[in-house]
Amino acid sequence: MKIKSVRTRVLQWTGKTVPPAQNFCTNPSDALFERGDNMGSFRFHEWLVCEIETDDGIVGLGNAALAPQIAKQIIDLYLTSLIVGEDPFDNEYLWQKMYRRTMAWGRKGIGMVAISAVDIALWDIMGKASAKPVFKLLGGRTKECIPVYASKLYSQPLDQLSEEAQSYLDQGFNMMKMRFGWGPKDGPEGVTRNIELVRTLREVVGDEVDIMVEAYMGWNLDYAKRIIPKLQPFNPRWLEEPVIPDDIAGYAELNNNSGIPISGGEHEFTLFGFKQLLDAGAVSVIQYDNNRVGGFTAAQKINALAEAYQVPVIPHAGQMHNYHLTMSNLNCPISEFFPVHDVEIGNELFYYVFKGDSTPVDGMIDLDDDKPGLGLEIAEDNLKDFTIIE
Repeated sequence: MKIKSVRTRVLQWTGKTVPPAQNFCTNPSDALFERGDNMGSFRFHEWLVCEIETDDGIVGLGNAALAPQIAKQIIDLYLTSLIVGEDPFDNEYLWQKMYRRTMAWGRKGIGMVAISAVDIALWDIMGKASAKPVFKLLGGRTKECIPVYASKLYSQPLDQLSEEAQSYLDQGFNMMKMRFGWGPKDGPEGVTRNIELVRTLREVVGDEVDIMVEAYMGWNLDYAKRIIPKLQPFNPRWLEEPVIPDDIAGYAELNNNSGIPISGGEHEFTLFGFKQLLDAGAVSVIQYDNNRVGGFTAAQKINALAEAYQVPVIPHAGQMHNYHLTMSNLNCPISEFFPVHDVEIGNELFYYVFKGDSTPVDGMIDLDDDKPGLGLEIAEDNLKDFTIIE
């Protein structure tokens, strides 16, 4: 079996979107003087689909959500010629070939996002050719079902936050994550507003539900050190991305001295990036995303390294390309789940692009032992709501 062709498409959402709200979620732009929607560059309203076909007609599906139009160009101009004519089962060789041939400008960021999309498609091919789900190729089932946490709860009026949190309790979730809306430039009043969000959530869910809190790179070390003591009484399971990804020393100081476990890695790449975080003791939870970090081939190496450090891996965003990793790795105890709703930030756009993603029941997700590959198809019926860039 050989790779015959590679097709990339960017699907731009033209359907209904939820308009941006003020103080919706902290982010790195909060450090700047902003007049408009400072969350704008962090919204994902388009998605890359990568289809790799073999000479015997198997089509593997890969995907990526970060800067899809640029990722498409990288695949089309630089990666396709490296893999056409090759055996898709030589995934390690092909990964290294793509990684090393693009090293002058790739390595991290959007170059690795493009490699991720290709690698995910290759694993989908291997699963389909073997008539097995990808998680069976990665090591098999390590848990009966995957516990998932509801991940939305963006900053909003407290009564709406309460209603949303209660809805997740009613659906059977016993874990959920919320986002902060204020950062260093908002002063003491912003600190108070952030604490009100956490207090409200804890009052709704009680003490027997795990809550996670996220700053999405919107704070700095000084601010995090000042607000964390005020967060401690609410016992969050972790504080996610309190500082920018490059501030590894800041991560390490907080993780080792704050009393709240620090999570991160959503914006880190490859085995080498995570070795730096682990060697520095910078995170208590790793949160790569398979369609950014380098695909399954890279993710499995990171999983093994993290297990040696006894740092759990809880991939960002859920979605099938991440669920297969969680199911097949003992050191991946739970998964994230973005509830299905109107397109807002854009992570939820995955459900409009693909069909076949698992749906939680009482806060648990299962994968089908008999569905080969990733178990995904393009949701052709939804394509009318997209502009498609070929």
